[in-house]
Amino acid sequence: MNEKELDIVCGQLEIKVKKLKDVKLPERIGKGDWIDLRAAEDVTIQEGEWMLIPLGIAMELPEGYEAHIVPRSSTFKKYGIIQTNHCGIIDSSYCGDNDEWMMPAFALRKAYIKKNERICQFRIVETMPPVEFVEVESLGNKDRDGFGSTGYN
Repeated sequence: MNEKELDIVCGQLEIKVKKLKDVKLPERIGKGDWIDLRAAEDVTIQEGEWMLIPLGIAMELPEGYEAHIVPRSSTFKKYGIIQTNHCGIIDSSYCGDNDEWMMPAFALRKAYIKKNERICQFRIVETMPPVEFVEVESLGNKDRDGFGSTGYN
């Protein structure tokens, strides 16, 4: 077993990070938490406009993993922006020296974001295994009373 495999077995992934701009690096956290990302420069977005907010870093994720990027819970309230793709997925192939992570944002009001403000967060997850779809006549399960419902009992 090599060192990288041992790190994963022991519950710790090693992720290479390259700073592309003068921004604080993500910090190591405990299992189950999200990791904050910061704006790499001062940003102003006018109401009704969108932009890719640079996060100032590139990363090499381990093979078989991907990053899910979402806004922080306070991002909309503090800045009046929403993430345009709702959840950004960065796979392990986006790992070049200039593959800067970004947050695609849409402003619902004029937004001012200062450099190094925490605006989004990410989590590393295992990539979905190969899937094969099999058509059947019946799933053999009880219906749940409609989409968006967990029933009445």
